[in-house]
Amino acid sequence: MTTAAVIVAAGRGTRAGGGLPKQWRPLAGRRVADWTLAAFAAAGVDRIVVVLHPDDRAIPLPEGVIRVTGGATRDASVRAGLEALAETPPDKVLIHDIARPCVTAELISSVVDALDGTEAAAPGLPVSDALWRGADGHVAGTQDRDGLFRAQTPQGFRFGTILDAHRAHMGGAADDVEVTRAAGIAVQMVPGDPDNIKITAPADFARAERILRGSKMTGATRVPVRLGNGYDVHAFGPGDHVMLCGVRVDHGHGLVGHSDADVGMHAITDAIYGALAEGDIGRHFPPSDPQWKGAASGIFLAHAGALARSKGYEIGNIDCTLVCERPKIGPHALTMQAELARILGTPADRISVKATTSERLGFTGREEGIAALATATLFATGDSQ
Repeated sequence: MTTAAVIVAAGRGTRAGGGLPKQWRPLAGRRVADWTLAAFAAAGVDRIVVVLHPDDRAIPLPEGVIRVTGGATRDASVRAGLEALAETPPDKVLIHDIARPCVTAELISSVVDALDGTEAAAPGLPVSDALWRGADGHVAGTQDRDGLFRAQTPQGFRFGTILDAHRAHMGGAADDVEVTRAAGIAVQMVPGDPDNIKITAPADFARAERILRGSKMTGATRVPVRLGNGYDVHAFGPGDHVMLCGVRVDHGHGLVGHSDADVGMHAITDAIYGALAEGDIGRHFPPSDPQWKGAASGIFLAHAGALARSKGYEIGNIDCTLVCERPKIGPHALTMQAELARILGTPADRISVKATTSERLGFTGREEGIAALATATLFATGDSQ
């Protein structure tokens, strides 16, 4: 079953201060939005729609993200995101506020899994504090907290269910659970996460940074530096060009593969996965899945980079060596370096692309294909300076 996410980012967030909408402000070395999007990428969501304010349409976002212009209200923005998915609908959809950057892949997966047995599911936290009613700055009474929960996102739905509910709704809902319940659909509650806070006020930035630099980035397996290596081979076949490190290079042959056969990008992607102890490309993008047939390998590399960020790591450096007699790599190396940097969102001077021949020995020497080797170094965020 396929899962998409609609990330609502069309608000202005003025209460949070800082002179920028809160989703674009820096937080623990990245933008608020980057943390949120990285969590959904790490959870393996198939498609991500970001609903933007009209003034933010040109703002940089990770490759593969679908941009949609939002409406005047939250529910109008959500509907715009859902309509953008309607032509090729997913089975499930998650709706999340961009200003919840501490959401974990585990919480996302728990909502997705709940949808196997219900039409709608959402995380909630039981209210544990005493509740008061106030008047004129004084306590006017108490409120029973039994049965009360704090709502969180992502809220998950079968796609057709939530799209129909939004199309029928008159507007003005606080969240998508309200829209769904107005359509007479029950919503299952899953346990929320106390750290899944929504940034609203200036002080929330400090709290979110503590969470991201603490529980989200630490644990028994977190180490300051991680190393990984990758190796890939693709044979030559019919064609008039090859894709290498994201750059089209004219050649008398193409490379054969399930995706675009970008041997360099595959090796780099596997090096990052290896550094994270996350297997290889095949684990995350199975070649048995037809949706990856002919896919641009930048999708795989962007996912690996996002997964590293979600685990609290940044790219220290990447070194990739392409092994072939032809085509000549030198004239394209700087362009390849820049493209890899763009996809990973890291400075170009942290990436090296170079080439060597095998002195006419072996399959590369016979010009039967191209091999690539890559090494990736990851630093725990905050330890790399």
